[in-house]
Amino acid sequence: MFQRRLAGAVAAAAARAGLRGGGLLALLANQCRFVTGLRVRRAQQIAQLYGRLYSDNARRVLLGRLWRRLRGRAGHASGVMAALAGVFVWDEERIQEEELQRSIDEMKRLEEMSTVFQSSGVERHPPEPKSQTEGNEDSGGKEQPWEMVMDKKHFKLWRRPIAGTHLYQYRVFGTYTDVTPRQFFNVQLDTEYRKKWDALVIKLEVIERDVVSGSEVLHWVTHFPYPMYSRDYVYVRRYSVDQENNVMVLVSRAVEHPSVPESPEFVRVRSYESQMVIRPHKSFDENGFDYLLTYSDNPQTVFPRYCVSWMVSSGMPDFLEKLHTATLKAKNMEIKVKDYISSKPLEMGSEAKATSPSPERKGEGSRSPPRIEYA
Repeated sequence: MFQRRLAGAVAAAAARAGLRGGGLLALLANQCRFVTGLRVRRAQQIAQLYGRLYSDNARRVLLGRLWRRLRGRAGHASGVMAALAGVFVWDEERIQEEELQRSIDEMKRLEEMSTVFQSSGVERHPPEPKSQTEGNEDSGGKEQPWEMVMDKKHFKLWRRPIAGTHLYQYRVFGTYTDVTPRQFFNVQLDTEYRKKWDALVIKLEVIERDVVSGSEVLHWVTHFPYPMYSRDYVYVRRYSVDQENNVMVLVSRAVEHPSVPESPEFVRVRSYESQMVIRPHKSFDENGFDYLLTYSDNPQTVFPRYCVSWMVSSGMPDFLEKLHTATLKAKNMEIKVKDYISSKPLEMGSEAKATSPSPERKGEGSRSPPRIEYA
């Protein structure tokens, strides 16, 4: 990259110099381009060689060692190495325990403010009063206050602006009393069943699994309302069931994966986060639970902010109702759903490759060209 920029700078200088001294500068620019091309080809040849000599797991170990050596000196060199090697290394992409715990802590704070959902005079306050105080300050780094968007008996929806963007973060607090937490949780995780109950799904599959954390990388392609193009998401998810504290959590966020390059058929959503926490009223197998869903993404539309907000605000209740209906069908044994609570993450089928544990792994997905705005 440095050589390429140097070559461009030299070429520009040669053009400005004209005939006087331009020949020497042009020669230097050509030399820089030659050296850059030679190094890129050499890196590709090395990657192909190691691809033939070593397995995926061995390459991950090698890549982890190289990344640690380059991390403090070469900027995004680790991402380049991961792209050239064609592997996804988990050390920084897997969802950590701290991320799961933060989502659970949010639910606890909301439960401590249970009076928010008991008095109509207080109901319209956001679930986090600290955010209101911080939101009144003009600092761009402070979180904005939550704004009530929808207030129903068993469903409440808030939103707040994401600092420095035109986007919103959304939060849903809801209750169901006619299905069990286990059934609701399993239906969310079962990718094969979702293809049946969610008509918007074009493609949904697990790409890779991590044996260390149980995290999974998924590729999800979904229809968007006409006349917008379909969107595709590549994201990592991890779930946890805490029997002792009677809570379930599912966390997802966007990543890049070399096995899923960007397709011209879809608009790639690169900013996406979702956290779902479920608190049973009694147990995992008895009807009744509360849930907290926090969600944000950047669908890359050209529509105004209020249009995107309206689509999300109306689409989220519709999705949750479809999820609820699908859970009822599973409860009534109209369709079989895999039990993710009693199974370990890596016992969920063999459609995706699993990475073997290694302490020396790290990487980033391959980088695609900058994306233009789409409807």
